[in-house]
Amino acid sequence: MAILFLFSSTVQPLSLSLKELAQPYPKLNSLTLFLRLAKSNRSKTMTSSSGSGPAPTPMGFSPAQKVPELDSDQMDSIMDQSFQRYSSSSMKRNGNGVAIVWFRNDLRVLDNEALFKAWISSKTVLPVYCVDPRLFGTTYYFGFPKTGVLRVQFLIECLKDLKKNLMKRGLNLLIQHGKPEEILPSLAKTFGAHTVYAQKETCSEELSVETLVSNGLKQVVLQSSSEKSAKNPKLQLIWGATMYHIDDLPFNTSSLPDVYTQFRKAFEAKCTIRSCIKMPTSLGPAPSISDWGCIPSMDQLGLSSQNVSKGMKFIGGESAALGRLNEYFWRKDLLKKYKETRNGMLGPEYSTKFSPWLASGSLSPRLIHEEVKRYEKERIANNSTYWVLFELIWRDYFRFLSIKYGNSIFHLGGPRKVEHRWGQDNKLFESWRDGNTGYPLIDANMKELSTTGFMSNRGRQIVCSFLVRDMGIDWRMGAEWFETCLLDYDPCSNYGNWTYGAGVGNDPREDRYFSIPKQSQTYDPEGEYVSYWLPQLRSLPKERKHFPGKSYINQVVPLKFGSAPRYQNQNKGFAARNSNFGTKEQRR
Repeated sequence: MAILFLFSSTVQPLSLSLKELAQPYPKLNSLTLFLRLAKSNRSKTMTSSSGSGPAPTPMGFSPAQKVPELDSDQMDSIMDQSFQRYSSSSMKRNGNGVAIVWFRNDLRVLDNEALFKAWISSKTVLPVYCVDPRLFGTTYYFGFPKTGVLRVQFLIECLKDLKKNLMKRGLNLLIQHGKPEEILPSLAKTFGAHTVYAQKETCSEELSVETLVSNGLKQVVLQSSSEKSAKNPKLQLIWGATMYHIDDLPFNTSSLPDVYTQFRKAFEAKCTIRSCIKMPTSLGPAPSISDWGCIPSMDQLGLSSQNVSKGMKFIGGESAALGRLNEYFWRKDLLKKYKETRNGMLGPEYSTKFSPWLASGSLSPRLIHEEVKRYEKERIANNSTYWVLFELIWRDYFRFLSIKYGNSIFHLGGPRKVEHRWGQDNKLFESWRDGNTGYPLIDANMKELSTTGFMSNRGRQIVCSFLVRDMGIDWRMGAEWFETCLLDYDPCSNYGNWTYGAGVGNDPREDRYFSIPKQSQTYDPEGEYVSYWLPQLRSLPKERKHFPGKSYINQVVPLKFGSAPRYQNQNKGFAARNSNFGTKEQRR
């Protein structure tokens, strides 16, 4: 977010049409590949399902289930209640002029320090979101779409909800199409804004845009009637993406421990998590603008909508995020057993599912922390309540590691510069990408990803291990495909987890391997998950669903360790080598 301040003794209402500042949005031809793949996958699913009857509903899991399971009125009510809890009517603002808030990956009102600082230091706040064409470019190495259709749909919902919540509190959201480094200086000049506030990011592409915006603002000269000298508007970047604040680290990021456990213990012993920023009950007034712009539709972006016909349909926006938190913690009371269920794969109940809203900034990790502490006080404190915070520390860790290691998290050898010969066999990769490997546990997870934009943490570890260990494929291909598909994509967590899983990350242990027979037996013993996503397996007995032989497609590669169980001898069970991946559990 960016804040604009007028350098004058009095603030006059500004009335201006901003159509001339909005550039027409280009067709996003870079997504043609993704659209074609999505259409192909939907067609394959329909073909494989024909004649199989309706999808089963194991664990009460309907063919397509909204997350959260709330209607819009319920979500709005929870949002209003949360705003009352995390706001204050006693705040006084002492600033002057106009401040711009440049929304990036912080699409929320609550616990948004950039928005708060904009409000406290101004008389008028102008919230802005730039629909940056680079968001719809291609990935660096393999040219996949940077933002898949499902995440675009989720983003549109986030923006609609943000605009609605800002308007309820006296502001609005200006939507501009184009590059921030072109839009923000122009707005600063038009409105005489003295400061643009935004959330600080850590990876190179985002840092480059920050530098371009800062340089652009230096070219803007603001003349104030109350001051003799002209000034330039400033870009003020605010840290706000993690549960622990970067200024509270017990060491410099350059000295960050390379082992998570050391990092976590140091934080828990020496750091305190800051409280949420209390927001003022009213954020207005907004500048008088005749055209606030429109949140783009899929058609305007040159895209076709993708319907989520089965699995989980995540609803974008802060209201939905707070609705899910309320649903999981308070209404369904699932927090108390999170640690026992978090490695599930089917349905919305086994884990918090906060990650899509954390990635878009629709939900503050500090607010989750405060709600966990409230739950512990009012209901119960146990290993499960702690474990939600444990997972958020993992998320913080990857964010801070991205500062320490920079672009090496994107490089083939990773932070440790590991030398390894990886393959880039397109046919093999496409079988993994499309869920046609011949291993139901892999295929079901990949079909869930392409259908919903989500995959369980357990599933992510399994498909990563299969791609890099059993197939020997370049891990960056998997990481970039996840970048395309995931609703909860953020570069730090995505590439941090992939380097970790591929054995090129900062952690010294290498060659982690997830045994598919063992994982199948442990996490889907009845075959419910694979049957849900692969309907052709439903008629098979449970002991054959994970290794159905000729009843399913051929396996594209043999397993590196162990082999498929031979069900002619039922007593042998899963005759596979135990996983040597260690006891490290999923981090999200």
